[in-house]
Amino acid sequence: MAARFFTRLKSLAPQPKYCQKVRSTYITVPTKSSCDSRITPISCACGHLRYFSAGKRVFPSRSASRRCVVEKRGCIRPVRCCTYGANSDRNNRCYSTSIGSKESYDAEANVKLRLSGLCGRIKHELNTSVETLQRVSHYYFDGKGKYIRPRIVLLMAAATNYHSHRSRVILHDQETAAMISEMIHTASLIHDDVIDRADTRRGKVAINLMYGDKNCILAGDYILSRVSLAIARFGNVEAVKLLAEIVDELVRGEFMQLGSKENPDERFTHYLKKTYKKTASLIACCCKTAVLLGDSPPDIQDIAFQYGRNVGIAFQLVDDVLDFVSSKQEMGKATAADLKLGLATAPVLFACEKFPDLNSLVMRRFKEPGDVEQAFDAVYQSDGISRTYDLANQYAKEALRQVNKLDSSPERQAIINITHKILNRRN
Repeated sequence: MAARFFTRLKSLAPQPKYCQKVRSTYITVPTKSSCDSRITPISCACGHLRYFSAGKRVFPSRSASRRCVVEKRGCIRPVRCCTYGANSDRNNRCYSTSIGSKESYDAEANVKLRLSGLCGRIKHELNTSVETLQRVSHYYFDGKGKYIRPRIVLLMAAATNYHSHRSRVILHDQETAAMISEMIHTASLIHDDVIDRADTRRGKVAINLMYGDKNCILAGDYILSRVSLAIARFGNVEAVKLLAEIVDELVRGEFMQLGSKENPDERFTHYLKKTYKKTASLIACCCKTAVLLGDSPPDIQDIAFQYGRNVGIAFQLVDDVLDFVSSKQEMGKATAADLKLGLATAPVLFACEKFPDLNSLVMRRFKEPGDVEQAFDAVYQSDGISRTYDLANQYAKEALRQVNKLDSSPERQAIINITHKILNRRN
């Protein structure tokens, strides 16, 4: 019966362009199939994933029309990777077929929808029978974060998938890369709160005050261990190397922050290297990983990396300014926090050029009474804040120059929009 149905379907189909496989039976795909239209979800009979399409429907409106279509890699550009059940072969890709309008596609809304389930997925990844460990590791995954990093990773995945494959579907592994970016970031925040003895974070009591240093250190380590397992599931050596590099850079950056260069001429170079390692490396490597997992070529992977590197440094420069100009309510944490921790950020380093006496305060890490207030006033009496904004703008422009190498699309425009938002943010 099934054989007769597919034989009849094959005879009714237009001239074939490629061959696809449904379960064990082959059917033809119409030549008009295109990945240049809006992606819309339809259900999948395998029950494990929604799958999407951008072309003409192949199946008639019968039960078979909701089956999972599997195609050997290399025949048609990939849309969605089938990662579950009988069709989980890495050589196969999942496709569906539904027509939409390219003009009405909202890339930012698509990513926002995916981010809405991010916390739930992370909490599921962190579930454990050890009650205290689960409670501590879940603490910052309350849905109240900005999720800048996973948002950028998802938008980059979408933009490069469109550029390389004319596909608007974000693959499951690419979503996992976005999830990993938030998990690594949060683990680093937990460790930072212990090191810095923070009192607030994201507008609530810092985790170290809630659960104690020992529990927090173990929870941060546990999150990183779950990240390692998620990375291993990729089965991609290059992706594993890239994401392992992030933790290496974060630790090196933290040690660089603990030290300070005696030579004022070397301090800014030291600061920018530290900023890349502590902040930008996470965005850069996760963006590149997502693009790698989408089978885009090396030159597109490099665009993603360079965008992430530059926008990450711009993000931190703006953050350093906000430490001086925003209120505690806006930031969700104490202002002038870096000075109180003994850290000389870009506004202070620029102020040192006008007030050389600040160099001695920088060397003793603002430890003496009145040092923090003197440095704070010097920043406002100099052009430290405006020059830091100018530098952030330069890095943002380079990030935009990189992303503009991609084909024009709603996805690329969404990346441009978020870059401008990073420059103009108030918290």
